[in-house]
Formats: sequence, C-alpha cells, structure tokens
Amino acid sequence: MIEVVVVRSLQTNSIYYLAPNSLDLKKEDDVVFETDNGLLLGKVCKEIYQEKKKNLVLPLSKVLRKAEKKDYDQFKKNIKETEKALVEARKISKELELEMNFVDAYYNLDKSQLVFLFLSETRVDFRELAKKLAAKYKTRIELRQVGVRDKAKRVGGLGPCGLFLCCNSFLADFNSVSINMAKNQMLALNPTKINGLCGRLLCCLGYENDTYTEMKKDLPKIGLVADTPLGMGKVVSVDIFKKTYSVDLKDQGIVTFDTEEDKSK
Repeated sequence: MIEVVVVRSLQTNSIYYLAPNSLDLKKEDDVVFETDNGLLLGKVCKEIYQEKKKNLVLPLSKVLRKAEKKDYDQFKKNIKETEKALVEARKISKELELEMNFVDAYYNLDKSQLVFLFLSETRVDFRELAKKLAAKYKTRIELRQVGVRDKAKRVGGLGPCGLFLCCNSFLADFNSVSINMAKNQMLALNPTKINGLCGRLLCCLGYENDTYTEMKKDLPKIGLVADTPLGMGKVVSVDIFKKTYSVDLKDQGIVTFDTEEDKSK
C-alpha cells in the first residue's frame, strides 16, 4: 500500500494521484505539484489515504508545497496571457490555412510550457505554427490534438442525470464504452438517450455493465427456444431484477418462469 493524495489541477481540470511528500494535506487545500512537463497548481479533492500499488502508475509525482499568494498571482497572470495566446494561435493558424478548432490553452505554473488544445477532423502538420508560437512566447510549445470527449472534459456541463459530467468531475481517464454495454442493459438504442454531450456513448454505461452481465448468467437470451417445465417455447422477455423470464408456449400463450424456483426443483 502507498500513501496517496488526489488533486485536481486548476490548469488542466484533470485528476492526479500524487505522493503527499510528508505534508499535512486536507481536502480543499491548494497545492503546487510537479509533473513531467512542469509545475501545476491544484486543489486537494481527496485527503491522504492508502492505495494498492497495482491501482497506480508508478512512480508517483509529488506535491511540492501548499500554495502561497505568489502562486495564485502567477496563476491569474497566466490565465490572462493564455487568453491572448489563444487569439494569436487562431490568427496564425488561419494565415497558415490550418484546419484547427482551438478548445483551450494553459501555461504551466512555472511557464516552462504553453499547451494548446485543438480539435480537427484530419491530421494537422502544425510544425510551422509551433515555431512561430515558440518564437513569440519564448517557451516550449505543445499543440495537442484532442477528441470531443476531451473537449467535454475541459468545458464541463450537466449530464442527462442532472449532475455535472463524470469526465469533468471525477474521472481520471476515459474507459472504453461500447454499444454492447447498452444492449446488455437492455436500453433503447436511441442516440439521444445513450449519448453524452460530447456525442459519444455515455461513460456511465460501463459502471454497472459487470453487474448486469453477472445477473443475466442464469437467464436465457431473448429470441432463443428454451426448455421449460411446461414444454419448449420462445423466450420473449426477461426481468433480470426479478430473475424471471417469459416464454411463448404453443398451447398456453405467454408464461413467466422464475429461475430461482427452477433451481430449487
């Protein structure tokens, strides 16, 4: 087990699992922490706890110190400068005739790197743009092509459940979500019901998928012919919560059977 503190970056809105570095950290504390690409300012969203090694990507980056006034001042200054940098990046990319839809930009706290996030339907050769931006801002430039799910994570919003988007509030990474998960949960395959604000399948479809898979183990599949105590018939519906299934029997119509009762016989 390893001591971990969970911090949300104020620059990237991403979740980081960090080594507390012997600091006394409480929820809502603002901290400065290190990453491979420089320093970031963040807020503790889960206090120090013990986590299994297998659940972490080691080695962990660490919290350097609690944030001070100078860190807030620098953070606010960086926000104003990145707003201007975004305008400049859009202007230069247009001059270079690049198909880039800029989503956001941010400086690391120490201004060692300026990151631009953009959407594009095609692969973009942005080397000339990077050179021009590096010459103007005198720092390392990263142009990062992101997807629509990443944009939703940055922008935020409310999901169909009425809560803030999972990707924007607590998800550290995007897990694979498939249409089979919706089918497994017997949901109507209506895009307006199973797609999120990003236009992709809802992340939450994966939360209960394993539970549904386990609960359906003893139930026959809809459309198959099942051998029931009253004879053979076609399965027309199942209820995974009641553990029952309904079968269309030739002489008796639709009859419902209980899998738990079948086991006890």
